[in-house]
Amino acid sequence: MWRGDLSDAEWERLRPFLPASNRRCGRRRDHRQVIDGIPHRVRTGVQWRDLPERFGPWKTVYERHRLWSADGTRERLLQQIQAAADAAGEIDWDVSVDSTVVRAHQHAVRARFDPPPAPASKGAEGPEHQDEAPRVSLHARLVEVVREVTACFRP
Repeated sequence: MWRGDLSDAEWERLRPFLPASNRRCGRRRDHRQVIDGIPHRVRTGVQWRDLPERFGPWKTVYERHRLWSADGTRERLLQQIQAAADAAGEIDWDVSVDSTVVRAHQHAVRARFDPPPAPASKGAEGPEHQDEAPRVSLHARLVEVVREVTACFRP
């Protein structure tokens, strides 16, 4: 057994959740060999064609990984294994976050140290900007327009 491969205990826990062979295309490669090959490829970053021979034909490992990812088998396996481990109390769901995980935005380098000015209260007098007229309610503006229009039609 190589470093990173499934132990016998891990394999026995995983085996019931794996899909059964459909036997439609001859001899099927052992699931354990393939499952050991997929993390090896992800962990090392090698090309599929450069997988060591101990994982079997690279194309078999690639095809099984591709099919299980496409049809949802991989996600279903993860959910079933997590549910079984959670029911057995083997999962600690506490989350720890540190600065290596949560990075500051690139613009945060030049962030202000002074707090931003507090917004003016609704009852404050004077316009918010110098060139801006004070706000007039919609009702007051409509009354003003109606008076201007009626004044135009009076003799």
